[in-house]
Amino acid sequence: TISFFRFDSFRARLWAYTMMGMARVKMSRIPDLDFWKLCGSGTGEGFTPRPNTAVYAILCVWPDLEAAEKQLKTSKVFDQYRKKSNETWTIFLGPSSVRGEWAGKKPFDADHNLDDGPIAALTRATIKPSVALRFWKHVPAISNVIGNNNDVMFKIGIGEVPFFHQITFSIWPDVNAMAEFARREGPHARAIKSVREGLWFKEELYARFKVINTKGTWNGNNPINIREYK
Repeated sequence: TISFFRFDSFRARLWAYTMMGMARVKMSRIPDLDFWKLCGSGTGEGFTPRPNTAVYAILCVWPDLEAAEKQLKTSKVFDQYRKKSNETWTIFLGPSSVRGEWAGKKPFDADHNLDDGPIAALTRATIKPSVALRFWKHVPAISNVIGNNNDVMFKIGIGEVPFFHQITFSIWPDVNAMAEFARREGPHARAIKSVREGLWFKEELYARFKVINTKGTWNGNNPINIREYK
C-alpha cells in the first residue's frame, strides 16, 4: 500500500514533519508489516528537490490484502495521520515485476499478473552526490512530458531524503499506455540513457503493480475508479 496525506495548517505540517522521525518506532511495532518507508514530497507535483511540507506518504508491504486492510484501519499511527490530515488517499497494490533493491533489500514479491485495468510504476534511486546536480537538471523536462500526457492517471515525486533518495510513483490505465511513454523519444529516454552511461545511482529499484483498490480522495476526488474496470 502507499498512503498519501495532505496537511493544510502550519501546526499539522509541523506535526507531520516531526513524525518523519518520531513515527519510526510506532511503525516498527505494527503487526504484519514486512517493510515500510516514511516519505516527504517535492513542490508542485513532487518532481523537484524543494520539499513540500504539506504532502507526506507512507509505503508499506504486507503479507496479504486482509492484513493490509486490518492494520491500516486499526493501527494507532495511521489513525493519527488520518485525524491530523485534511485529505488522505491509499492505493492497494499487487507487485507484478520487480528489479533491483531498496536499502539492500528486495521488498516486493512479484506474484500478481497485469490484466485489464490500471497499473502503477514505482522507481526508487539513491543518487550519487557527485552527479546530483546533473540528475536534477533532467527532472523538469521529464515532469513536463508526463504532465502533458493524457494517459497518466496519477503521478507524484516523493523521497526519503531530499535531493538524494528519490521515488517516482505513477498510475496508468494499462500496460500499453505506460510502455508507450517509456519507449517514446524525448527527455525521459535521454535521462535514462544518461543514468545508464554515467552510473548515476548507487542503488535503484523498478517495480510495476496491479492496482487492486483505492480508498479516500486526492484533490477532492478519487483519481482511480476501480469499479470501471470490474
